[in-house]
Amino acid sequence: MRSVLLLFRSFALAFSALLPLVNPVGSALVFLGFVGDAPDSVFRDLARKIAISTTVFMLVIELVGTGLLEFFGISLPVVQVAGGLVLASMGWSLLNQQESTANPDRTAIREDGFVSLEQQVFYPLTFPVTVGPGCIVVMLTLSAHASVKPGVLENVMSHLGISLAMVALSLTVFVCYRYAPKISHRISARTSHGILRIIAFVLLCIGVQITWNGVETLLKSVLYS
Repeated sequence: MRSVLLLFRSFALAFSALLPLVNPVGSALVFLGFVGDAPDSVFRDLARKIAISTTVFMLVIELVGTGLLEFFGISLPVVQVAGGLVLASMGWSLLNQQESTANPDRTAIREDGFVSLEQQVFYPLTFPVTVGPGCIVVMLTLSAHASVKPGVLENVMSHLGISLAMVALSLTVFVCYRYAPKISHRISARTSHGILRIIAFVLLCIGVQITWNGVETLLKSVLYS
C-alpha cells in the first residue's frame, strides 16, 4: 500500500510540475503556427509522431539524463543557458513570422511540404516547442530526487510514477496537437494570430529567463568559489 501511495505521489508531483511547462494548449497554437493551413490527416500524423517522440525523449531524460550529463561533464546551469538560448531563438522566429493566408483547397498543399514537416518532428516540434529546456531541468531534478529513495522498491515506484506522468502528458499533447485547428477555430483568425504572437513573446521571455537563471548560477559559482 505504501508503494502504491508513493507511485501516485510521484505521478502527481511530476505531472503537476511539468504540465505548466509543457502547456499543451499553448504549445498547440505554436505548433499550428509551424504547420499552417494543412489537411486534417497531416495534423493527425504529426500529432501522433510528436506524442511518441515526446514520450521517448522524456523517458530517456528521466532514466539516463543525469548520468549522461555527468558522463560529459555538463552541469545543469549550462543546460539552462544553452536550452534557454534555443527557446528564445524559437520564440523570436515565431514572433516575427508573417501571418499565413488560408488556402481554401487544403488538399492542394504540396506533398514536399509534409515531408519537410515530418523532418521537424523532433527538432523543433518536440524540442524545444513541446519539451523545452525548463522541462529537461525539471525532469533531471525529479529523476535525481527519485533516485535518493532508501529502498529499491521505493526507487522503482518513484521512477515509475514519473514515467507514467510523462506518458499522460504525451497523450494530452497528442489530443491538443491533433485538434489544434479546431481549438484555433473557436476564436477568430485575428484573435488566434494575436494569441500566437503573445505566446511567442512569452516563449522568448521564458527562454531569456531560463538563460539568465543558468548564467546567475554560473556567476555565483565563480564568485563564491
